Amino acid sequence: MQQSIFHRLYDTYHQDVFNFLFYLVKDRTTAEDLAHEVYVRVLKSYDRFEGKSSEKTWLFSIAKNVAIDYFRKKQVRDKHAFTAFDWETEQLVSPIPSPEQFTELNDQLHQLLVALEECSGDQKMVIIMRFIQELSIQETAEILGWTPGKVKTTQHRALKNLRLLLEAQEGREANPL
Repeated sequence: MQQSIFHRLYDTYHQDVFNFLFYLVKDRTTAEDLAHEVYVRVLKSYDRFEGKSSEKTWLFSIAKNVAIDYFRKKQVRDKHAFTAFDWETEQLVSPIPSPEQFTELNDQLHQLLVALEECSGDQKMVIIMRFIQELSIQETAEILGWTPGKVKTTQHRALKNLRLLLEAQEGREANPL
């Protein structure tokens, strides 16, 4: 892989890849480590990139897989025994929410991130890709290896779930006792 191609990919997409990973793990250091892993994989596999998708969707596919690997390894470490990580049903829970990061966010975003933790891994991934990273339905489908219909269905269910979770949060705040 030519240095200029790598630098172009890094310069163009690094911030988006980092943000995507940061919203998943909510820890700056971990997100930086995972982003570096993405680019290690890019260096190792660019010669196999066939151009069937855009470079951006290819990078996000790698980032998604790096995040899945991270959560799998974390789950194994946390449980000290291997149990299969079911991407479709398991929740992606960040290791340690950083208090500084939450105080920097406005209240609405904080509430959304808390509610997002209650969603399934699929729902969380789609919401981050579609609304935080602003990827299209087609790009999201390519990254996840899904049909556009599955992305739309998952997005619909995620938004409905988030609405219910946010309403429940508001109810708890209105009636603290």
